[in-house]
Parts: sequence; structure tokens; C-alpha cells
Amino acid sequence: MRPVIGVTPYWDNEKERMWLRKQYCDSIAASGGAPVIFPLTDDESLIDQLTAMCDGFMFTGGQDVSPSMYFEEPSEALGEVSEERDLMESAVLKRAIEQNKPVLGICRGFQFINAYLGGSLYQDLPTQFGTEIGHYQKEPYPVPTHQVWIDTDTPLYKLLGEKVIAVNSFHHQGIKKLAPRLIPMAGAPDGLIEAYYRPGPVFFRAVQWHPEMMYGGFEHSRKLFGSFVEAVISNR
Repeated sequence: MRPVIGVTPYWDNEKERMWLRKQYCDSIAASGGAPVIFPLTDDESLIDQLTAMCDGFMFTGGQDVSPSMYFEEPSEALGEVSEERDLMESAVLKRAIEQNKPVLGICRGFQFINAYLGGSLYQDLPTQFGTEIGHYQKEPYPVPTHQVWIDTDTPLYKLLGEKVIAVNSFHHQGIKKLAPRLIPMAGAPDGLIEAYYRPGPVFFRAVQWHPEMMYGGFEHSRKLFGSFVEAVISNR
């Protein structure tokens, strides 16, 4: 049987609607996993049941992470947040770590995991970081817009065997302080961290770009998802 991978949903505050870009689940399924989209809930017993049935977890993109998670006041440039989603994902990530199950974070997921583990974020890169790199591209989304440099002493380099890859990018927040125990794997030319991992026996990695949107046309995206699902299978 395929490994079950819990996937966190996007949330539309205005319409009170859960949704998700299909590429997330398509990429997991194409890599041999069985994706299951979680509800947005604060019911601890339900979260216990859902996390127990899953072999791994993927934290997806979406709204900004609330700065309350890293003890800052909101800036004027902060985008829409969902504290309900922050709370639900905190509960899921807590259980994933306690149960030693593999984790993959993408975009917001990359930022959220860092904040949950004690790091902080630039609430708005254009006003707080300043860069000429286009971190928020327009369509078409599967097309890469900037490079990331990969540290050769990391699992990402071991997986891809490349020092530089081209990625897509649409985010206005980024990592300011990396959480303890997280190790950078790749960065943009302007110095912004673009990938990290948590050392240990269980797969725990996150990237700032959107590999699910590049899955069909870029081998490095397929390798990333493939390594995640393989790690989930071997950890069962």
C-alpha cells in the first residue's frame, strides 16, 4: 500500500473556504504516495486521529505566518494571516516531531516551520530586506525566475548533485533568523535562505520555492518529491 501523507490546506478567510492547488497532491501521487488533505480544525482528538493515520506530512503555501508566532508586532506590509491555520499546523507539526515522521515544507510551510521552531521572518522582503532578486513572480508559475546556490555539504546537494539550480518564486516573506537545529541547504544570490533541513534519522526538509509547480518539467523537483516519499516509505 502507498504511504499516507497528510497535506495542509490553503484557507480563504473571506469565503471561509478550504482549497489547494492540485499540483501538491499530483506530485505526491506521481511519486508513489497517497495524499490526504487535512481539514482546518482545532479539535485535538481529530488531529490525533488524522496524524496517527499518516506516515508523513507536507506543509503547503498560502497566507502569511502570523508574527505573533515569533513575538513581533505586525508591520504595515504584512499580508493576510490565518491564526486558525497557524494553530492547526502547530498541532500537526508537534505530533509529526513527537512521532518521528517525515516532514516536507513548501513556501509558507518553509516559513511556518521555521517560526514554530523558534526562528523569525521578514514580514515583507521589499520593505525590510531590500533586494533586486524577483522573489514574487507573475505567471507562468512553473517557469524559474532566479537561481539558488546549494551548499555541497547538505542532503540537497547529495540528492541533486548540482551546485546551482533555477527555481520559481512567489513569496514576499522570508527567513530572518533561522531556528535552532535547522541547517541551511541553499540560498538565493541575495543571501536569503531558500532551503534547510533538520539533522537526524528522519527526513525533515523545506524549500522556499514551489517544486510542485515545476514537477512536470524539472528533474530536481521530481527528485525532491521522490526522496520525500521514499523516506516516508522507509520510515514506516
